Amino acid sequence: MIPDRVASLSLVSTAARLVNTVGYWKNLRNRINMLIDLKARAFSQSWLEAPDDYGDFPTNGDRVAAMELEKRQDVEGFTRKGFICQAIAAGWHHKSPEQLKELADRVGRQRIQVLHGTIDNMITAPHGDILARELGGDEGVTKIIVEGRGHVLHMEEEKLYREVLQKMVEKIENLG
Repeated sequence: MIPDRVASLSLVSTAARLVNTVGYWKNLRNRINMLIDLKARAFSQSWLEAPDDYGDFPTNGDRVAAMELEKRQDVEGFTRKGFICQAIAAGWHHKSPEQLKELADRVGRQRIQVLHGTIDNMITAPHGDILARELGGDEGVTKIIVEGRGHVLHMEEEKLYREVLQKMVEKIENLG
C-alpha cells in the first residue's frame, strides 16, 4: 500500500464518500446544477464578485469564465468522456471508516490535514468533518475549515492555502 511512502497528506474539499447532508430534493438539485453551472457550484459568490486577484479581468468570476472557455476549446485535453468519467468516479468514490483508519495508521495522523470551505456546494462541509473524524481527528489530524469559501480553496484563498501547505511541510521536516 502506497501510504508507507507518503510524507504528508493534504485532503482538500473532498470526502471519504458522498452522503446526503442537505435532504433528497436539494441534493438532487445540487447534482443537476453541478452539470449546468459549475462556476456557481464551485466558488463562493463573494469571491466570484470580487475584483480579479491578478487584475487581468474585472472580477474573479470573469477569470473563471475565461478559464472555462479556454478549457472547453481544448478538445483533446477536455473530452466529454473524461468529464463523465470524473463525475462517475466522484459519485461512486467510497472509503470506509476502516480504510481511513488504516490509511491514517500508515501515514501517521500528525502528517494529515483536511481543508474544507463552509459553503462548498459540490462537497458540503459536513463531508470534511466526517473525513477528519474517521481519519482520527481527535488524535492528531489537522482540520482547517475556511469560513465563507467554496470548493476551490486554492483559488479563493491562495495565500492561506500556500501558508497551510508550507506549515505542513515545515511540520514534517521537524518530525524527521
